[in-house]
Amino acid sequence: QVQLVESGGGLVQAGGSLRLSCAASGRILSWSVMAWFRQAPEKEREFVAHIRWGSGITYYLDSVKGRFTISRDTAKNTVYLQMTSLRPDDTATYYCAASNSDRYDYWGQGTQVSVSS
Repeated sequence: QVQLVESGGGLVQAGGSLRLSCAASGRILSWSVMAWFRQAPEKEREFVAHIRWGSGITYYLDSVKGRFTISRDTAKNTVYLQMTSLRPDDTATYYCAASNSDRYDYWGQGTQVSVSS
């Protein structure tokens, strides 16, 4: 079992920055993959970025490349999403997720990010 708790959301103006945190507890393994997803109102949830816990290798949604950075602190069991140059279409509830297999089995409760124009 893995428990995930997100924090760091809020309201920001376009062009601003926010850093989301995801504190993980439980069964985090060297092959675990930690990810951020987001869901805007009336839209499907979409993948944003992931990081491999052991290697630190990252992967991003094209529309956030160069603006968002995912990272992890293995000592704190925490994953971060640094978001810069935020746009109104980044407005969504952001979810942290963890995978120890071929799917994301563990999810946080979500944190709201709102970007005003």
